[in-house]
Amino acid sequence: MAGLALAILTGCTPALGPAPVAPAQRPVDVAAPVPQTVSPASAAARAHYARVQAQLLSQGLLRTDGGGPDTPFTDRMLAENFIRIALYDEYARTAGGPVQRMTQSRIRKWEAPVRVGLRFGASTPPDRRAADTARVASFLQRLSRVTGHPIALDDNAPNFFIQIVSEDERRALGPQIRAALPGLSESEVAAITDMPRSTYCLVYAMSSGNGATYTRAFAVIRSEHPDLLRLSCLHEEIAQGLGLANDSPSARPSIFNDDEEFALLTRQDELMLKMLYNPALRPGMDETQARPIVESLAARLTGGEG
Repeated sequence: MAGLALAILTGCTPALGPAPVAPAQRPVDVAAPVPQTVSPASAAARAHYARVQAQLLSQGLLRTDGGGPDTPFTDRMLAENFIRIALYDEYARTAGGPVQRMTQSRIRKWEAPVRVGLRFGASTPPDRRAADTARVASFLQRLSRVTGHPIALDDNAPNFFIQIVSEDERRALGPQIRAALPGLSESEVAAITDMPRSTYCLVYAMSSGNGATYTRAFAVIRSEHPDLLRLSCLHEEIAQGLGLANDSPSARPSIFNDDEEFALLTRQDELMLKMLYNPALRPGMDETQARPIVESLAARLTGGEG
C-alpha cells in the first residue's frame, strides 16, 4: 500500500455551522464556455463561505502580515513546532477512510521536482482562472526560493495536481482522482467527492510503497470561496503537500494552526519549510533521529534566541 498523508483545512466558526471544500478534473481550456447558471448547491456554498470569511475578518483572523511584534518565536519554539507539524499526522488511514487521530510519522518530502498542474472546473470563468494561475505561479516561485527545491507550474507530466472546482463538479471527480492517485481506496476517494461543508480544502500526498519520498499529490480547493479564503486554502494545501502535513495549536505565527489567525504563509512557516528541505533531514527519519538536527537548524536560523 502506498504511503499517504492527508491535510485538511477546516472551519472554526461554530456560529455559522459547518463549512466546505472542492474536487478534481482534467484540464479545461480557458476559452471553454462557462455556464451562465449556478446550481442551488453551489450558490448556497458561495453564500456560506462569504459569511465565513466576513466573520473571520470581523474577529481579526485571516491575517496577511506574516507575523509581527505580537507573535515572537524562539529557536526552541520553532524546533518544537516543526517536530509537531512535520513528524506527526493529523489523520490516520483506515479501511473506512481517513480518521482524525494524531499519530507519529517520519520526515516526508519530495526529491523529484514538483510539477504543479493547475486544473479548473468549467464553472470558473476565464478572468478568475487567470488571477488564480498568476497567484499560484508566484507562490510556487516563493516556495522554490525558500526550500531550494524545484517547484513550478508545469503541465508536462505534473505530479502535484491542484483542482479548483465547484460543489457540483467535485461529486463527479472519482475517475480523475483515481487516475491521479491510483493508490487511494474507494473510501478515500469518497472522502473527497463527499467532502462536508466543515472542510474548506484538502490535500493528499503520496509516496510509493512504504517509502517517505512523495511522488504524487492532489489538492482540492472550493471555487465558491471568496478571494482571501480561496488564497488561504492555496497557501496551506500547497505547503502541506510539500511535507508539513500536521497542524499544531501552539504554532504561531503559522498557517499550520486550525485557529485561522493567519491566512497566508508566515515567516515561521518559511523557516519550517527551509528546515524540511535541508539535506540533513532525510526522508524516513523519525523524531529521535531528526530532533538533534531540527534543534541545530532552528538555532542557526533564529540566531539561537532561546
